[in-house]
Amino acid sequence: MPEPRIAAYIGRDGRPGRIRYRREGVAGGVPVVLIHGVGMAIEAWEPQIAALAARYDVIALDMLGHGGSSLPPEDARLSDYSDAVIALLDTLGLPAAAVVGHSMGALVALEVALSHPARVIGVAALNAVFCRTPEQRAAVLARAASLAEEGSVASHEAAVARWFGEPVPPELDAAARGVAELLGNCDPVGYARTYALFAASDEAHRDRLRDLAVPALFMTADGDANSTPAMSEAMGRLAPRGRAEVIAGERHMMNLTAPETVNERLLAFLAEIAPVPFDPKAFRQALGAFLTGVTVVTTRTPAGELRGFTANSFTSVSLDPPLILVCIARTASSFPVFGAAEHFAVSILAAAQKDVSALFASKTADKFAGIGWHTGPTGSPVIAGASAWFDCTRHEVVEAGDHIILIGRVAGFGASAAAPLGYCRGAYVDFALGQEALARRDEPARVGAILEQGGAVLLVEDGKGGLDLPAGTCLEPAGNPRSLKGVLGKLGVEGRLGFLFAVFETPANGAGGGEATVSIYYRGSFEGAPRPGSGARLVAFDDIPWARLPDEAIRTMLRRFVRERTEDAFGIYVGDHERGTVHPLAAHA
Repeated sequence: MPEPRIAAYIGRDGRPGRIRYRREGVAGGVPVVLIHGVGMAIEAWEPQIAALAARYDVIALDMLGHGGSSLPPEDARLSDYSDAVIALLDTLGLPAAAVVGHSMGALVALEVALSHPARVIGVAALNAVFCRTPEQRAAVLARAASLAEEGSVASHEAAVARWFGEPVPPELDAAARGVAELLGNCDPVGYARTYALFAASDEAHRDRLRDLAVPALFMTADGDANSTPAMSEAMGRLAPRGRAEVIAGERHMMNLTAPETVNERLLAFLAEIAPVPFDPKAFRQALGAFLTGVTVVTTRTPAGELRGFTANSFTSVSLDPPLILVCIARTASSFPVFGAAEHFAVSILAAAQKDVSALFASKTADKFAGIGWHTGPTGSPVIAGASAWFDCTRHEVVEAGDHIILIGRVAGFGASAAAPLGYCRGAYVDFALGQEALARRDEPARVGAILEQGGAVLLVEDGKGGLDLPAGTCLEPAGNPRSLKGVLGKLGVEGRLGFLFAVFETPANGAGGGEATVSIYYRGSFEGAPRPGSGARLVAFDDIPWARLPDEAIRTMLRRFVRERTEDAFGIYVGDHERGTVHPLAAHA
């Protein structure tokens, strides 16, 4: 998860200010800005960030007076908050965005859309207030006035009770506790100034909504007594391109208590106003995030010619009967042969067979000349030394767009103890922790480990006042001082490496240019105690000095490790130093 960043801007009073924001999702995608309500922060949008980031470039920000953003002026105006949003878009070089706001954030989102129509492609106002009744206005003004007398603590407790019920239903307890924590961390001055503006701004757009030029979604919950369905319906009628939607059985914090429903409706709205263009290249890159094995598919023609190609589109289909499948592109030179083949074999390559993968992916005339192979039961060639192999008769051929799917009925198979060769994002991955796949890499590599012992992690002084995880340029041998095992040996500990934890690319030396470095990190434990004077230390999870770690990639990875160790639910991160995907593994993997 990317860490929040800070953008600088100049406020209405001419003073420099800051905006804390978090950005993640699809690079180059349609930008979607998320603006929270009074007392909240970026973290209130976690379910929406997770859902929207799969398709869009998501920017969640702390409103003025909240989280890490600057205080608004004492005489705060809606324009102060909307101008900060525009300043952030300017900083990020974004000409326009879809804007989504919740509660007070909905007022800000509408102000952005009305005051800067060229910068907004659509607006979604969640749980927005509009033209309160005299009773509603009196209640909210009384709450604003009580802040000066009773302080914010009482206000926060009352807010949780209004938003979740009193007592809080058990199924909403986690969400309520999260909201209470955000309220408790909110700057009391920022909270008071923003709440006072919120209390007085329900009619700010009454006469302006008719001029709202962009598509608008007004969505609330039928149990929200202060942002009622009647309010959203009235706004939906006034906005020329507006519509109202009401979620049944929810209250004010519906984005946290009914995230699936809210996300589904937001995604539908965004698809209408900003359909995601299909990018074949991006689609292929996205598919590359799926961690696969590497296979060689082979056959023997009726004339006795041996043919084969490298593929990672392989899967099992059925146990009874035993069926597997592979895919081949119609553009492949071997397509006519395999499209007509009555039998074929699939060899799952071992970790040491990267060269075999490259050979069968090439246009070499005789790919079988320099490798070992044997004949399977159907007569198809099987690659020697493979991690496993399946020899099949043709069961069915399925037309599938620009590929065909070859489904084979297994006539014979075999397996060895050799670990398989992995592939992801255009790079080979060694699942076996073996020396050969890491020591013989063609590209620059950094091989490191997160080693724990008794709720603490092993960190190493970097000689510059910082701390880092132990790492080398390859895994082994221990006699190589630049290998990971050699580094651990110098520290006086013996690493017990477990499963792969993260694979990502970073620019050379952490800069923006040069040759990329592939970083491969394992998780595990260690025996012994760090040698005195080695610069290594054991640091408890709760005491990790995050600011002293070398870069954002290491901080994010280590935070994920601590969280997953607590939950005992690990995954493998695959991506680059900013964005990627965590592939879950079973507990106790």
